[in-house]
Amino acid sequence: MTASSVADPFVIAGRTYQSRLLVGTGKYRDFEQTQQAIEASGAEIITVAIRRTNLGQDPNQPNLLDYLPPERYTLLPNTAGCFTAEDAVRTLRLARELLDGHSLVKLEVLGDQGNLFPNMPETLKAAKTLVDDGFQVMVYCADDPIQCKMLEDLGCVAIMPLASLIGSGMGIINPWNLRLIIDQSQVPVLVDAGLGTASDAAIAMELGCDGVLMNTAIAGARDPIRMATAMNLGVQAGRNAYLAGRVPRKYYDADPSSPTEGLIHSRSK
Repeated sequence: MTASSVADPFVIAGRTYQSRLLVGTGKYRDFEQTQQAIEASGAEIITVAIRRTNLGQDPNQPNLLDYLPPERYTLLPNTAGCFTAEDAVRTLRLARELLDGHSLVKLEVLGDQGNLFPNMPETLKAAKTLVDDGFQVMVYCADDPIQCKMLEDLGCVAIMPLASLIGSGMGIINPWNLRLIIDQSQVPVLVDAGLGTASDAAIAMELGCDGVLMNTAIAGARDPIRMATAMNLGVQAGRNAYLAGRVPRKYYDADPSSPTEGLIHSRSK
């Protein structure tokens, strides 16, 4: 653990992490590229789509855990591809069995096959069931301050509003809603979905997010390994800028950076 992480701890469900970048494991060329990109990202928490990734369900196929061992990474099983609360709850109960009682999970219940926007009534329903069942729920949700507060009140350990549609690379569409969510929340707020490049990650962190989660922005890049490195640096830069505090924006008055007193003036001829 570094001195900076002690001074500025990132805590999820009672555990402290050094990296505020969480990354997914889908859409890479193969498990070797997945491993290389995640190492370059510096991420400690990695999301795994239980319905799409082999974690030992099929002994005849490559197992992701051989490349990303649970002893090194915190696995975050997610419910990608679920469109009902029932399916999401069933999927995460399966994940708990596969991962020997693992309770930290990412809930996402989608509402539309085309835009993958979250179905908030089903998300709230699933969140309550999972929290009551002993899961520690990090939840993908709409950037709606009211529903985000409802999820927190249900007992979710982290709120994860989308920046823009999953896989869109559009960046943060509505920073004002995001700030409302951050300001009201007593649990970590992480941007999830829609970031496209390192500057998007830095902006999210400068707004005050506790972290960011991404997959497509790295896996879909022309060079995923280099983009993973860029995202790592972008998150660090954004967090440091947020903690440092930017200078106020001044739209009408300039403020010279050098002293204006005691200047040496040239003699008039």
